[in-house]
Amino acid sequence: MAVQEAGQSAETGAHAGGCTCGDCPHGAREGHRRAVAAFLLKRDGFAAGQGLPAAVAHSASASRQWVSEELAQSAEAVAERGRGEGGAWLARLWRRTTGTAWAVVVALLLAQALTAIGAGWTTARTAGLLAALVVAGALTAASWFHRTRGGALAPVIGDDNRLSTSRAVAAAWVLFVVYAVLVLVGRLAAASDHAERDALISGFELARGAGVVTVLAVVCGIAVLVRRVVGLRVLGQKLQKVPAHRPRAADLLTDDDGRGTFADIQYVVISTVALLFGAVRLARRPDQLPDLPWGLAVVVLVSAATYLAGKYAEGGRPVILSVVRAREAGDLDAPIRTGDDIEIRGAGFVPPGAQGADRLARMVVRIGPVHVHVPLVPVTGGFSNPTDVLLTVPVPADVEPGRVAVQVVTAAGVETNRYEIDVTD
Repeated sequence: MAVQEAGQSAETGAHAGGCTCGDCPHGAREGHRRAVAAFLLKRDGFAAGQGLPAAVAHSASASRQWVSEELAQSAEAVAERGRGEGGAWLARLWRRTTGTAWAVVVALLLAQALTAIGAGWTTARTAGLLAALVVAGALTAASWFHRTRGGALAPVIGDDNRLSTSRAVAAAWVLFVVYAVLVLVGRLAAASDHAERDALISGFELARGAGVVTVLAVVCGIAVLVRRVVGLRVLGQKLQKVPAHRPRAADLLTDDDGRGTFADIQYVVISTVALLFGAVRLARRPDQLPDLPWGLAVVVLVSAATYLAGKYAEGGRPVILSVVRAREAGDLDAPIRTGDDIEIRGAGFVPPGAQGADRLARMVVRIGPVHVHVPLVPVTGGFSNPTDVLLTVPVPADVEPGRVAVQVVTAAGVETNRYEIDVTD
């Protein structure tokens, strides 16, 4: 039994949650899962009043500070595990993107084979299959060169490590147009009749594909413009951005908090429907660029404008509305003194995507010249402090009596307005 336990200990030590060997049960994913479970157990234990050392149990402020420090250290360990798991997940993703690309080629081959029964195999089918092979090969090469950053998905991953809706939609339209052009090129290369070649060349005329070209130009412009808008709003402290541990498919339809947003959902849905219509038109008329009707093209343009307007409207700078002395039941009304707790009421204190304990622990309140870290107050299932609209912090003894300014610095590094309070002796 001792030998077995020693062997198990050696195996666990070799894979102590830090390795990134894919689906290894002791790899990065398992290490992150165990770290999260340990943190939740510790948080709920502190919320129930368990685990406090006797040296701090007699003082409410001391126990709160000790619990906050313990949770902050444990949360940082969880965040480190999460970043490691996210990096390992991205490193594995390139194989999945490559497999998906070739699975689409196989599905296209099967669909062409089934539809060719009775109708016969045509040059257009060969051109479509060859175009799919070229696109899949290009995606495979891109996945290899970006294998540490998510493979073929690397261009659509934003600076905040989330999938970008605007880039994903633009990339889908670019791939579709490239595929359509390659189909026409393949047919043109195989054409032997002069009249057929002229008909294929005329299929490239702008009058045939004006709708598709217009939509392509707009969605690509939207992708570039949105990145510029978001960057300027972050630098101007009008938008708070917190990086994610890894991208998720749900990022295309949700905000940084994981909640579905109307602007993103309608943009993805309408673009998907338009792409399906274009694919059907290309299958029916493989001798020209898909003639996207202007009515459908305008619908896509309106959807893109709505998405862009949503990007301009989202976010906002955090603001302090009022600061009052925290009062417990039985306390007498009194002015704010050093050592008292104050409640900072406002909005936007917790940026979207910063609900994790490691991000909450980075929040700081500047009271005069003193920087006070916001304590984490656990409750079952979460934290009662800090919240998006209310922070509770103690006034340290280093704050000089008199009129001092209070300012909150969020986890995204954005500062609120300065709110002045009177501190008495």
